[in-house]
Amino acid sequence: MSQSLTLARPYARAAFSLAQDSGSLPAWSDALAFAAQVAADPRVSGLLGNPNLSDADAVTLLSPQATDEAFGRFLALLAENRRLPLLPEIAGLYDTLRFDAERVVKATVTSAIELQASELETIKAALARRFGRAVEIETAVDASLIGGAVIAAGDVVIDGSLKGKLGRLGAALSH
Repeated sequence: MSQSLTLARPYARAAFSLAQDSGSLPAWSDALAFAAQVAADPRVSGLLGNPNLSDADAVTLLSPQATDEAFGRFLALLAENRRLPLLPEIAGLYDTLRFDAERVVKATVTSAIELQASELETIKAALARRFGRAVEIETAVDASLIGGAVIAAGDVVIDGSLKGKLGRLGAALSH
């Protein structure tokens, strides 16, 4: 995994530079996400290693319908260097660079039940104060949390779930 990230990092930086120069950070993010999702599909990943698949065909397969020429050239470079399987890592690293540049923190809120919009806004405001940046929230539901929520934002994880509290209580009592 770390080798994949090491190999993907210069490509992610190059993609970010190209997108930033053209003022199309969100469009590149969407295009990379699409290409990464297609490349990660087990049926496609096996095909990408096939020597009978030309670089041009691989680029066509991985390109969203409405992308700019620079994105196509970027995919062609990846194909030429046999780095298309790195697209999921490249897309993740690119998004990290993009969110840093746009001063946005991406947070995932996993709760035991579906949260109301007002609760999400309260969490979003608290995270914005804590990080001093705009916050983009994704939600997930995991009934095994019993109650509360787990918030993951960058390298910070805040476990306010009942399951987490019970686990910490059990660990404290066993010592």
